[in-house]
Amino acid sequence: MPQPILIDSSSFSEIRRKGCVYVDKTAYLHRLASGSNARFFLARPRRFGKSLMISTLKALFEGRRELFAGLAIEKTDWAWEKCPVMHFNFGFAAAPTDEEFSRSFPAAVRGAVEGAGGRYDSRETPSVNFGNAIDELSATNDGKGVVVLIDEYDDPVARLLHKPDEAEAVRERLAGFYGQMKDRTDKIRFLMITGVSKFTKMSVFSALSNLIDLSFMDDCATMLGYTEEELDAFFSEHLHAHAAIMGMDYGTYRAELKRWYNGYRFGRYSDATVYNPVSIGQNLAFPEPALSNYWTTTGKASMLMNFLRREEYLAVDLDNVKGVDETDFDVTNIRNLRTVPMLFQTGYLTIDKYDPLTQAYDLRVPDEEVRQDLAKLTTAYMAQQGTEWVVSLGKKLLLAKWDEFFAGLKALYAGLPYGSKEATVHEFAFERVLVTLLRSQSIQCRVEDRQADGQADVVAGHPCGIYLFELKVDESAESALRQISKKGYAEPYRADGRPVWLVGLNFDRKTRQLTDAKAEKLG
Repeated sequence: MPQPILIDSSSFSEIRRKGCVYVDKTAYLHRLASGSNARFFLARPRRFGKSLMISTLKALFEGRRELFAGLAIEKTDWAWEKCPVMHFNFGFAAAPTDEEFSRSFPAAVRGAVEGAGGRYDSRETPSVNFGNAIDELSATNDGKGVVVLIDEYDDPVARLLHKPDEAEAVRERLAGFYGQMKDRTDKIRFLMITGVSKFTKMSVFSALSNLIDLSFMDDCATMLGYTEEELDAFFSEHLHAHAAIMGMDYGTYRAELKRWYNGYRFGRYSDATVYNPVSIGQNLAFPEPALSNYWTTTGKASMLMNFLRREEYLAVDLDNVKGVDETDFDVTNIRNLRTVPMLFQTGYLTIDKYDPLTQAYDLRVPDEEVRQDLAKLTTAYMAQQGTEWVVSLGKKLLLAKWDEFFAGLKALYAGLPYGSKEATVHEFAFERVLVTLLRSQSIQCRVEDRQADGQADVVAGHPCGIYLFELKVDESAESALRQISKKGYAEPYRADGRPVWLVGLNFDRKTRQLTDAKAEKLG
Protein backbone atom coordinates (compact mmCIF):
# COMPACT_ATOMS: atom_id res chain seq x y z
CA MET A 1 0.00 0.00 0.00
CA PRO A 2 1.47 3.41 -0.96
CA GLN A 3 2.42 5.98 1.67
CA PRO A 4 -0.36 8.41 2.56
CA ILE A 5 -0.13 11.96 1.23
CA LEU A 6 -0.81 14.77 3.70
CA ILE A 7 -2.26 17.70 1.79
CA ASP A 8 -3.61 19.98 4.51
CA SER A 9 -0.43 20.61 6.47
CA SER A 10 2.97 22.24 5.91
CA SER A 11 4.34 20.83 9.17
CA PHE A 12 7.48 18.76 8.60
CA SER A 13 7.16 17.05 11.98
CA GLU A 14 3.54 16.05 11.33
CA ILE A 15 4.36 14.64 7.90
CA ARG A 16 7.21 12.58 9.33
CA ARG A 17 5.35 11.41 12.44
CA LYS A 18 2.42 10.20 10.36
CA GLY A 19 4.65 8.38 7.88
CA CYS A 20 3.42 10.44 4.94
CA VAL A 21 5.25 11.11 1.69
CA TYR A 22 8.03 13.68 2.12
CA VAL A 23 9.97 14.60 -1.00
CA ASP A 24 13.49 14.78 0.39
CA LYS A 25 14.91 18.30 -0.02
CA THR A 26 17.29 18.08 2.95
CA ALA A 27 20.43 17.98 0.78
CA TYR A 28 19.64 21.55 -0.32
CA LEU A 29 19.04 22.65 3.26
CA HIS A 30 22.26 21.06 4.50
CA ARG A 31 24.24 22.97 1.89
CA LEU A 32 22.65 26.27 2.90
CA ALA A 33 22.89 25.69 6.65
CA SER A 34 26.52 24.49 6.53
CA GLY A 35 28.00 27.14 4.28
CA SER A 36 29.89 30.25 5.24
CA ASN A 37 26.96 32.43 4.16
CA ALA A 38 24.02 32.32 6.53
CA ARG A 39 21.43 34.90 5.46
CA PHE A 40 19.07 34.09 2.61
CA PHE A 41 15.95 35.27 0.81
CA LEU A 42 13.78 33.10 -1.43
CA ALA A 43 10.75 34.15 -3.47
CA ARG A 44 8.33 31.56 -4.85
CA PRO A 45 4.61 31.56 -5.74
CA ARG A 46 2.08 30.73 -3.03
CA ARG A 47 1.50 27.10 -2.05
CA PHE A 48 4.85 26.06 -3.50
CA GLY A 49 6.42 24.55 -0.39
CA LYS A 50 7.93 27.61 1.29
CA SER A 51 6.25 26.96 4.64
CA LEU A 52 7.24 23.28 4.59
CA MET A 53 10.84 24.30 3.92
CA ILE A 54 10.75 26.71 6.86
CA SER A 55 9.23 24.03 9.09
CA THR A 56 11.97 21.59 8.04
CA LEU A 57 14.69 24.14 8.83
CA LYS A 58 13.15 24.71 12.23
CA ALA A 59 13.25 21.00 13.08
CA LEU A 60 16.80 20.81 11.76
CA PHE A 61 18.13 23.61 13.96
CA GLU A 62 16.19 22.31 16.95
CA GLY A 63 18.25 19.13 16.63
CA ARG A 64 15.28 16.81 16.13
CA ARG A 65 17.33 14.09 14.51
CA GLU A 66 14.64 11.44 14.86
CA LEU A 67 12.51 13.24 12.27
CA PHE A 68 15.27 13.01 9.64
CA ALA A 69 15.82 9.24 9.76
CA GLY A 70 16.49 7.94 6.27
CA LEU A 71 16.77 11.39 4.68
CA ALA A 72 19.79 12.72 2.80
CA ILE A 73 21.01 14.97 5.60
CA GLU A 74 21.31 12.03 8.00
CA LYS A 75 24.24 10.77 5.91
CA THR A 76 26.14 14.07 6.29
CA ASP A 77 28.31 15.61 9.01
CA TRP A 78 25.44 17.69 10.44
CA ALA A 79 26.11 18.09 14.21
CA TRP A 80 22.45 18.08 15.38
CA GLU A 81 23.07 20.79 17.97
CA LYS A 82 19.97 22.44 19.38
CA CYS A 83 19.66 26.18 18.71
CA PRO A 84 17.03 28.73 19.71
CA VAL A 85 14.76 29.25 16.67
CA MET A 86 12.42 32.19 16.22
CA HIS A 87 9.85 31.22 13.61
CA PHE A 88 7.61 33.99 12.24
CA ASN A 89 4.75 33.31 9.85
CA PHE A 90 3.33 36.62 8.73
CA GLY A 91 0.77 34.96 6.51
CA PHE A 92 -1.24 34.50 9.69
CA ALA A 93 -0.47 37.99 10.97
CA ALA A 94 -1.78 39.63 7.82
CA ALA A 95 -5.07 41.51 7.95
CA PRO A 96 -7.24 43.44 5.47
CA THR A 97 -6.60 46.77 7.22
CA ASP A 98 -3.67 48.52 8.89
CA GLU A 99 -5.63 48.68 12.13
CA GLU A 100 -6.28 44.93 12.20
CA PHE A 101 -2.66 44.19 11.35
CA SER A 102 -1.58 46.37 14.26
CA ARG A 103 -3.68 44.23 16.57
CA SER A 104 -2.46 40.87 15.26
CA PHE A 105 1.23 41.74 14.81
CA PRO A 106 2.19 41.75 18.53
CA ALA A 107 0.67 38.30 19.05
CA ALA A 108 2.62 36.91 16.08
CA VAL A 109 5.90 38.30 17.38
CA ARG A 110 5.18 37.21 20.94
CA GLY A 111 4.46 33.64 19.82
CA ALA A 112 7.75 33.42 17.95
CA VAL A 113 9.83 34.95 20.75
CA GLU A 114 8.35 32.81 23.52
CA GLY A 115 8.37 29.72 21.29
CA ALA A 116 12.14 30.09 21.06
CA GLY A 117 12.47 30.43 24.83
CA GLY A 118 12.70 34.22 24.95
CA ARG A 119 10.81 36.74 27.05
CA TYR A 120 8.21 39.15 25.70
CA ASP A 121 7.62 42.47 27.46
CA SER A 122 4.16 43.84 26.67
CA ARG A 123 5.30 47.35 27.61
CA GLU A 124 7.65 47.37 24.61
CA THR A 125 6.83 47.34 20.90
CA PRO A 126 6.98 44.09 18.94
CA SER A 127 10.07 45.39 17.16
CA VAL A 128 11.94 46.12 20.39
CA ASN A 129 10.95 42.72 21.73
CA PHE A 130 12.36 41.10 18.60
CA GLY A 131 15.68 42.89 18.99
CA ASN A 132 15.89 42.05 22.70
CA ALA A 133 15.12 38.40 21.96
CA ILE A 134 18.00 38.20 19.49
CA ASP A 135 20.37 39.53 22.17
CA GLU A 136 19.02 37.29 24.92
CA LEU A 137 18.72 34.06 22.96
CA SER A 138 22.14 34.46 21.39
CA ALA A 139 23.66 34.89 24.85
CA THR A 140 21.95 31.78 26.21
CA ASN A 141 23.36 29.83 23.26
CA ASP A 142 26.96 30.56 24.31
CA GLY A 143 27.16 33.32 21.74
CA LYS A 144 26.63 30.95 18.81
CA GLY A 145 23.67 32.96 17.63
CA VAL A 146 19.95 32.54 17.13
CA VAL A 147 18.15 31.15 14.08
CA VAL A 148 15.52 33.45 12.53
CA LEU A 149 12.99 32.02 10.08
CA ILE A 150 10.50 34.45 8.52
CA ASP A 151 7.77 32.98 6.31
CA GLU A 152 5.53 35.09 4.04
CA TYR A 153 7.36 38.28 5.02
CA ASP A 154 5.52 40.27 2.34
CA ASP A 155 1.96 39.07 2.93
CA PRO A 156 0.83 41.90 5.25
CA VAL A 157 1.75 44.48 2.59
CA ALA A 158 0.57 42.40 -0.37
CA ARG A 159 -2.93 42.12 1.04
CA LEU A 160 -3.23 45.89 1.06
CA LEU A 161 -1.87 46.80 -2.37
CA HIS A 162 -5.32 48.04 -3.35
CA LYS A 163 -5.09 50.47 -0.40
CA PRO A 164 -1.71 52.17 -0.94
CA ASP A 165 -1.88 54.41 2.16
CA GLU A 166 -2.55 51.46 4.45
CA ALA A 167 0.04 49.33 2.65
CA GLU A 168 2.63 52.05 3.25
CA ALA A 169 1.64 52.21 6.92
CA VAL A 170 2.08 48.46 7.35
CA ARG A 171 5.41 48.61 5.55
CA GLU A 172 6.58 51.29 7.97
CA ARG A 173 5.59 49.13 10.95
CA LEU A 174 7.52 46.22 9.51
CA ALA A 175 10.51 48.45 8.77
CA GLY A 176 11.15 48.89 12.48
CA PHE A 177 10.86 45.15 12.99
CA TYR A 178 13.30 44.13 10.24
CA GLY A 179 15.62 46.98 11.20
CA GLN A 180 16.32 45.22 14.51
CA MET A 181 18.55 42.77 12.65
CA LYS A 182 20.78 45.43 11.10
CA ASP A 183 23.29 45.74 13.93
CA ARG A 184 22.82 42.20 15.21
CA THR A 185 23.94 40.11 12.24
CA ASP A 186 26.77 38.67 14.33
CA LYS A 187 24.16 37.26 16.71
CA ILE A 188 22.15 35.55 13.96
CA ARG A 189 23.52 32.14 13.11
CA PHE A 190 21.11 31.54 10.23
CA LEU A 191 18.38 33.59 8.58
CA MET A 192 15.87 32.50 5.95
CA ILE A 193 13.18 34.84 4.65
CA THR A 194 10.53 33.69 2.20
CA GLY A 195 7.79 35.45 0.32
CA VAL A 196 5.99 35.74 -2.97
CA SER A 197 7.58 39.01 -4.06
CA LYS A 198 10.60 41.17 -3.42
CA PHE A 199 9.66 44.54 -1.96
CA THR A 200 13.04 46.24 -2.30
CA LYS A 201 12.00 49.17 -0.15
CA MET A 202 11.15 46.88 2.75
CA SER A 203 13.89 47.61 5.28
CA VAL A 204 14.96 43.98 5.45
CA PHE A 205 16.88 44.49 2.19
CA SER A 206 18.55 47.72 3.24
CA ALA A 207 19.28 46.49 6.77
CA LEU A 208 20.85 43.25 5.56
CA SER A 209 23.10 44.24 2.69
CA ASN A 210 24.59 40.75 2.55
CA LEU A 211 21.25 38.98 2.24
CA ILE A 212 21.64 36.41 -0.54
CA ASP A 213 18.73 36.17 -2.96
CA LEU A 214 18.27 32.53 -3.99
CA SER A 215 15.23 33.18 -6.16
CA PHE A 216 16.94 32.87 -9.57
CA MET A 217 19.97 30.76 -8.64
CA ASP A 218 20.37 27.58 -10.66
CA ASP A 219 21.56 25.66 -7.58
CA CYS A 220 18.18 26.29 -5.96
CA ALA A 221 15.98 26.10 -9.06
CA THR A 222 14.47 22.76 -7.99
CA MET A 223 14.70 23.23 -4.22
CA LEU A 224 10.91 23.71 -4.12
CA GLY A 225 8.47 21.92 -6.39
CA TYR A 226 8.90 18.39 -7.73
CA THR A 227 11.13 17.22 -10.57
CA GLU A 228 10.30 14.28 -12.87
CA GLU A 229 12.90 12.20 -11.00
CA GLU A 230 11.32 13.03 -7.65
CA LEU A 231 7.90 11.99 -8.92
CA ASP A 232 9.37 8.63 -9.94
CA ALA A 233 11.16 8.20 -6.60
CA PHE A 234 8.40 9.24 -4.20
CA PHE A 235 5.06 8.83 -6.01
CA SER A 236 5.49 5.84 -8.34
CA GLU A 237 2.67 3.73 -6.86
CA HIS A 238 0.32 6.69 -6.68
CA LEU A 239 1.03 7.65 -10.29
CA HIS A 240 0.40 4.19 -11.69
CA ALA A 241 -2.84 3.95 -9.70
CA HIS A 242 -4.03 7.33 -10.97
CA ALA A 243 -3.20 6.42 -14.56
CA ALA A 244 -5.39 3.32 -14.20
CA ILE A 245 -8.24 5.39 -12.74
CA MET A 246 -8.01 7.77 -15.70
CA GLY A 247 -7.98 4.86 -18.15
CA MET A 248 -4.68 5.91 -19.73
CA ASP A 249 -1.51 4.04 -20.52
CA TYR A 250 1.25 5.24 -18.23
CA GLY A 251 3.25 7.16 -20.85
CA THR A 252 0.23 9.10 -22.04
CA TYR A 253 -0.79 9.82 -18.45
CA ARG A 254 2.63 11.20 -17.52
CA ALA A 255 2.68 13.42 -20.59
CA GLU A 256 -0.73 14.83 -19.70
CA LEU A 257 0.28 15.31 -16.06
CA LYS A 258 3.34 17.25 -17.20
CA ARG A 259 1.29 19.44 -19.53
CA TRP A 260 -1.06 20.30 -16.71
CA TYR A 261 1.33 20.88 -13.81
CA ASN A 262 5.03 20.92 -14.78
CA GLY A 263 6.23 24.15 -16.31
CA TYR A 264 7.69 26.32 -13.56
CA ARG A 265 11.28 27.37 -14.18
CA PHE A 266 13.21 29.30 -11.53
CA GLY A 267 16.81 29.21 -12.78
CA ARG A 268 18.47 31.77 -15.04
CA TYR A 269 20.59 29.31 -16.98
CA SER A 270 19.11 25.96 -15.97
CA ASP A 271 16.10 24.94 -18.02
CA ALA A 272 14.95 22.50 -15.32
CA THR A 273 11.24 22.74 -14.57
CA VAL A 274 9.22 21.56 -11.60
CA TYR A 275 5.70 20.40 -10.86
CA ASN A 276 3.40 22.44 -8.68
CA PRO A 277 3.52 20.43 -5.40
CA VAL A 278 0.01 21.19 -4.16
CA SER A 279 -1.52 20.07 -7.46
CA ILE A 280 0.38 16.78 -7.41
CA GLY A 281 -0.61 16.17 -3.79
CA GLN A 282 -4.29 16.89 -4.41
CA ASN A 283 -4.43 14.75 -7.55
CA LEU A 284 -2.78 11.72 -5.99
CA ALA A 285 -4.23 11.87 -2.48
CA PHE A 286 -7.81 11.78 -3.77
CA PRO A 287 -7.49 10.47 -7.34
CA GLU A 288 -10.34 11.11 -9.76
CA PRO A 289 -10.66 10.24 -13.47
CA ALA A 290 -9.66 13.77 -14.45
CA LEU A 291 -7.03 16.46 -13.86
CA SER A 292 -8.28 19.62 -12.20
CA ASN A 293 -7.24 23.13 -11.17
CA TYR A 294 -6.13 22.36 -7.63
CA TRP A 295 -3.54 25.10 -7.09
CA THR A 296 -5.90 27.78 -8.29
CA THR A 297 -8.79 26.56 -6.15
CA THR A 298 -6.79 26.58 -2.90
CA GLY A 299 -7.18 30.35 -2.73
CA LYS A 300 -6.33 33.25 -5.01
CA ALA A 301 -3.13 35.19 -4.61
CA SER A 302 -4.35 38.22 -2.69
CA MET A 303 -1.71 40.44 -4.26
CA LEU A 304 -2.83 39.58 -7.77
CA MET A 305 -6.54 39.87 -7.09
CA ASN A 306 -6.12 43.21 -5.35
CA PHE A 307 -3.92 44.41 -8.17
CA LEU A 308 -6.34 43.38 -10.90
CA ARG A 309 -9.02 45.50 -9.33
CA ARG A 310 -6.82 48.49 -9.98
CA GLU A 311 -5.16 47.82 -13.32
CA GLU A 312 -6.15 46.62 -16.75
CA TYR A 313 -4.13 43.70 -18.09
CA LEU A 314 -6.10 42.62 -21.15
CA ALA A 315 -3.62 44.35 -23.47
CA VAL A 316 -0.77 42.07 -22.34
CA ASP A 317 -0.08 39.16 -24.70
CA LEU A 318 0.74 36.48 -22.12
CA ASP A 319 2.10 34.15 -24.78
CA ASN A 320 4.60 36.73 -25.95
CA VAL A 321 6.22 38.43 -22.94
CA LYS A 322 9.80 39.23 -23.90
CA GLY A 323 12.73 41.32 -22.73
CA VAL A 324 11.79 41.74 -19.06
CA ASP A 325 14.63 43.16 -16.97
CA GLU A 326 15.31 41.48 -13.63
CA THR A 327 14.93 44.79 -11.83
CA ASP A 328 11.32 44.81 -13.03
CA PHE A 329 10.62 41.89 -10.69
CA ASP A 330 11.41 44.00 -7.64
CA VAL A 331 8.43 45.87 -6.23
CA THR A 332 9.72 49.34 -5.44
CA ASN A 333 6.69 51.58 -5.77
CA ILE A 334 3.45 50.07 -4.52
CA ARG A 335 1.53 53.03 -5.98
CA ASN A 336 2.69 52.18 -9.50
CA LEU A 337 2.47 48.41 -9.82
CA ARG A 338 2.92 46.80 -13.23
CA THR A 339 0.99 43.89 -14.65
CA VAL A 340 3.74 41.57 -15.89
CA PRO A 341 5.86 41.63 -12.69
CA MET A 342 2.77 40.94 -10.59
CA LEU A 343 1.78 38.00 -12.78
CA PHE A 344 5.31 36.63 -12.47
CA GLN A 345 5.54 37.14 -8.72
CA THR A 346 2.28 35.33 -8.12
CA GLY A 347 3.08 32.33 -10.32
CA TYR A 348 0.95 33.12 -13.38
CA LEU A 349 4.07 33.61 -15.51
CA THR A 350 7.42 31.85 -15.27
CA ILE A 351 10.84 31.98 -16.94
CA ASP A 352 10.99 30.80 -20.54
CA LYS A 353 14.46 32.03 -21.51
CA TYR A 354 17.24 34.19 -20.09
CA ASP A 355 19.66 36.19 -22.21
CA PRO A 356 22.93 36.81 -20.30
CA LEU A 357 24.01 39.48 -22.79
CA THR A 358 21.00 41.72 -22.25
CA GLN A 359 20.21 40.27 -18.79
CA ALA A 360 16.59 40.07 -19.84
CA TYR A 361 13.96 37.37 -19.45
CA ASP A 362 11.31 35.98 -21.75
CA LEU A 363 8.30 34.73 -19.79
CA ARG A 364 5.47 32.29 -20.46
CA VAL A 365 2.41 30.78 -18.81
CA PRO A 366 3.71 27.76 -16.80
CA ASP A 367 1.14 25.06 -17.52
CA GLU A 368 -2.43 24.21 -18.46
CA GLU A 369 -3.74 24.63 -14.92
CA VAL A 370 -2.51 28.22 -14.76
CA ARG A 371 -3.63 28.95 -18.31
CA GLN A 372 -7.19 27.96 -17.46
CA ASP A 373 -7.16 30.00 -14.28
CA LEU A 374 -5.93 33.08 -16.14
CA ALA A 375 -8.93 32.69 -18.40
CA LYS A 376 -11.23 32.52 -15.37
CA LEU A 377 -9.53 35.55 -13.79
CA THR A 378 -10.17 37.53 -16.93
CA THR A 379 -13.82 36.56 -17.16
CA ALA A 380 -14.13 37.47 -13.47
CA TYR A 381 -12.74 40.87 -14.38
CA MET A 382 -15.23 41.08 -17.22
CA ALA A 383 -18.01 40.29 -14.76
CA GLN A 384 -16.89 43.23 -12.64
CA GLN A 385 -17.59 45.39 -15.68
CA GLY A 386 -21.24 44.30 -15.62
CA THR A 387 -20.97 41.35 -18.01
CA GLU A 388 -21.86 38.50 -15.65
CA TRP A 389 -23.62 36.72 -18.50
CA VAL A 390 -20.25 36.11 -20.20
CA VAL A 391 -20.01 32.69 -18.58
CA SER A 392 -22.93 31.46 -20.70
CA LEU A 393 -21.35 32.34 -24.06
CA GLY A 394 -19.36 29.13 -24.25
CA LYS A 395 -22.57 27.11 -24.02
CA LYS A 396 -24.10 29.14 -26.86
CA LEU A 397 -21.10 28.22 -28.99
CA LEU A 398 -21.26 24.50 -28.18
CA LEU A 399 -24.98 24.44 -28.98
CA ALA A 400 -24.31 26.27 -32.28
CA LYS A 401 -26.70 29.06 -31.29
CA TRP A 402 -24.76 31.46 -33.44
CA ASP A 403 -27.08 34.46 -33.35
CA GLU A 404 -27.04 34.43 -29.54
CA PHE A 405 -23.30 33.75 -29.41
CA PHE A 406 -22.44 36.60 -31.76
CA ALA A 407 -24.83 39.00 -29.98
CA GLY A 408 -23.20 38.20 -26.66
CA LEU A 409 -19.71 38.44 -28.14
CA LYS A 410 -20.46 41.88 -29.56
CA ALA A 411 -21.75 43.04 -26.18
CA LEU A 412 -18.67 41.62 -24.50
CA TYR A 413 -16.25 43.55 -26.70
CA ALA A 414 -18.38 46.68 -26.36
CA GLY A 415 -18.02 46.57 -22.58
CA LEU A 416 -14.27 46.01 -22.39
CA PRO A 417 -11.75 48.74 -21.59
CA TYR A 418 -8.56 48.33 -23.60
CA GLY A 419 -6.46 50.84 -21.71
CA SER A 420 -6.50 54.61 -22.10
CA LYS A 421 -2.83 54.79 -23.12
CA GLU A 422 -3.25 52.68 -26.25
CA ALA A 423 -3.44 54.56 -29.52
CA THR A 424 -4.74 51.45 -31.28
CA VAL A 425 -5.72 47.95 -30.31
CA HIS A 426 -3.97 45.29 -32.33
CA GLU A 427 -5.51 42.06 -33.57
CA PHE A 428 -3.92 39.98 -30.81
CA ALA A 429 -5.88 41.98 -28.19
CA PHE A 430 -9.18 41.00 -29.84
CA GLU A 431 -7.88 37.45 -30.22
CA ARG A 432 -6.84 37.19 -26.59
CA VAL A 433 -10.28 38.12 -25.31
CA LEU A 434 -11.80 35.39 -27.48
CA VAL A 435 -9.28 32.78 -26.33
CA THR A 436 -9.75 33.79 -22.71
CA LEU A 437 -13.49 33.40 -23.02
CA LEU A 438 -13.24 29.95 -24.57
CA ARG A 439 -10.64 28.63 -22.13
CA SER A 440 -12.69 29.84 -19.19
CA GLN A 441 -15.40 27.45 -20.42
CA SER A 442 -12.92 24.51 -20.54
CA ILE A 443 -12.75 24.68 -24.33
CA GLN A 444 -9.20 23.92 -25.42
CA CYS A 445 -7.63 26.44 -27.79
CA ARG A 446 -4.58 26.72 -30.00
CA VAL A 447 -3.55 30.16 -31.19
CA GLU A 448 -2.25 30.58 -34.74
CA ASP A 449 -2.40 26.87 -35.54
CA ARG A 450 0.22 26.56 -38.28
CA GLN A 451 -0.74 24.64 -41.44
CA ALA A 452 1.17 24.12 -44.66
CA ASP A 453 -0.47 27.08 -46.40
CA GLY A 454 -0.87 29.49 -43.54
CA GLN A 455 -2.34 29.53 -40.06
CA ALA A 456 -5.75 29.74 -38.47
CA ASP A 457 -5.95 32.48 -35.83
CA VAL A 458 -7.68 30.33 -33.20
CA VAL A 459 -8.60 26.62 -33.27
CA ALA A 460 -10.92 25.56 -30.43
CA GLY A 461 -11.71 21.94 -29.65
CA HIS A 462 -14.44 20.32 -27.55
CA PRO A 463 -16.34 17.00 -27.72
CA CYS A 464 -19.17 19.02 -29.29
CA GLY A 465 -17.07 20.21 -32.21
CA ILE A 466 -14.03 21.93 -33.68
CA TYR A 467 -14.19 25.69 -34.24
CA LEU A 468 -11.79 27.54 -36.54
CA PHE A 469 -11.80 31.30 -35.94
CA GLU A 470 -10.32 33.82 -38.34
CA LEU A 471 -10.17 37.43 -37.14
CA LYS A 472 -10.05 40.45 -39.42
CA VAL A 473 -9.71 44.17 -38.75
CA ASP A 474 -11.49 46.65 -41.01
CA GLU A 475 -12.48 43.94 -43.53
CA SER A 476 -15.47 41.58 -43.22
CA ALA A 477 -16.53 38.27 -41.71
CA GLU A 478 -17.05 36.94 -45.22
CA SER A 479 -13.41 37.67 -46.15
CA ALA A 480 -12.33 35.79 -43.02
CA LEU A 481 -14.36 32.73 -44.08
CA ARG A 482 -12.96 32.91 -47.62
CA GLN A 483 -9.43 32.83 -46.20
CA ILE A 484 -10.18 29.74 -44.09
CA SER A 485 -11.53 27.95 -47.16
CA LYS A 486 -8.87 29.17 -49.60
CA LYS A 487 -5.97 28.27 -47.33
CA GLY A 488 -7.44 24.91 -46.36
CA TYR A 489 -7.24 25.51 -42.62
CA ALA A 490 -10.03 23.00 -41.98
CA GLU A 491 -8.60 20.11 -44.04
CA PRO A 492 -6.65 18.45 -41.17
CA TYR A 493 -9.92 18.12 -39.21
CA ARG A 494 -12.22 16.55 -41.83
CA ALA A 495 -11.59 13.01 -40.61
CA ASP A 496 -11.96 13.89 -36.93
CA GLY A 497 -15.59 12.82 -36.67
CA ARG A 498 -16.75 15.92 -34.85
CA PRO A 499 -18.64 18.81 -36.48
CA VAL A 500 -16.23 21.43 -37.85
CA TRP A 501 -17.32 25.07 -37.83
CA LEU A 502 -15.67 27.95 -39.67
CA VAL A 503 -16.13 31.27 -37.89
CA GLY A 504 -15.25 34.69 -39.25
CA LEU A 505 -15.06 37.81 -37.07
CA ASN A 506 -14.36 41.39 -38.12
CA PHE A 507 -13.46 44.31 -35.87
CA ASP A 508 -13.45 48.07 -36.38
CA ARG A 509 -10.05 49.54 -35.58
CA LYS A 510 -11.41 52.93 -34.51
CA THR A 511 -14.39 51.89 -32.41
CA ARG A 512 -12.66 48.66 -31.24
CA GLN A 513 -15.92 46.78 -31.62
CA LEU A 514 -16.94 43.49 -33.24
CA THR A 515 -18.92 44.68 -36.26
CA ASP A 516 -19.48 41.55 -38.33
CA ALA A 517 -19.60 37.82 -37.55
CA LYS A 518 -20.53 34.72 -39.52
CA ALA A 519 -20.32 30.92 -39.09
CA GLU A 520 -20.45 28.05 -41.58
CA LYS A 521 -20.44 24.32 -40.98
CA LEU A 522 -17.84 22.43 -42.98
CA GLY A 523 -19.60 20.28 -45.55
